[in-house]
Formats: sequence, C-alpha cells, structure tokens
Amino acid sequence: MDDFAHRLNIRVYYEDTDAGGVAYHATYLRWAERARTESLRDMGLPHSDMQRLHGCFMVVRRVAVEYARPARLDDEVTVVTRIRRASASLLLLQEVWKGEERLAWLDVTLACVDAVSLAPRRLPEPWLGALRARTVLPETTLGGLAP
Repeated sequence: MDDFAHRLNIRVYYEDTDAGGVAYHATYLRWAERARTESLRDMGLPHSDMQRLHGCFMVVRRVAVEYARPARLDDEVTVVTRIRRASASLLLLQEVWKGEERLAWLDVTLACVDAVSLAPRRLPEPWLGALRARTVLPETTLGGLAP
C-alpha cells in the first residue's frame, strides 16, 4: 500500500443496481467520478476553486473499464484512486474493491479545458504541483495493486 492512494467507501444502494441487485456497469463510472472529486477536495483543491480562480475544469478524455466481479445491493465498496501521471493531462488508476477482492479497475485520462472556449489548457498551480507530488505509479496499463 502507498501513502498517496485516496480511498472512498461507498455503499451500494438500490438505485445503483439492476433488477437482480447487481451494480449496473455505469454505476462504476459515477463512483469513480465521486472518488476523483473527493480526492481533490481532500488535497484542499476542490473543483469549484479551479473554476472560480482559474476559469478551467477537468473533463474525462478517455476511460477504459475492466470488470472482474459484481458489486451487489448493500455491499460496501472502496474506490481507490492513484495518480499515474500529471502533465498536460492527468492519468489515473481507479480500482473498486470489496474487502480484499478487486471488482473493477478504471484507466482514466482527464484533460484540463478553459471554461469558456473549452480549449485544452495546462492544469493551473497549485493543482499541477500537488498532483505531481502524489504520483505513485509508472505509466502502465490497467493495474493490479492491493487496496
């Protein structure tokens, strides 16, 4: 385990599942988004400040998801977020765990865009520096780390 991984515990609610009580595949994307938002907030760098102070925000450019096991109604899962690279874009590995069992993992690329023109732009400081300082993984494809 590393010190820079962010963890967010989430309960699987009825609204997250299909008729069989299994978490719907798109639910994992919502959980990952929530975990990314909370990881920035926990760093003292909320999205709202980036928009208000610098006129920009981050958007998902690419996401690849690998599903291994289903989450089910009332399960408690943990979304672990690790930064792989922070430069012109932000590369993340996000994993969804139920205890010691990895349920899914997401390889995510975020881009920073101008709030008005939506043109790509560099991440502002202190976001870029703080994210670079928390980079923990080499640039690889979908990973297999413990929670």
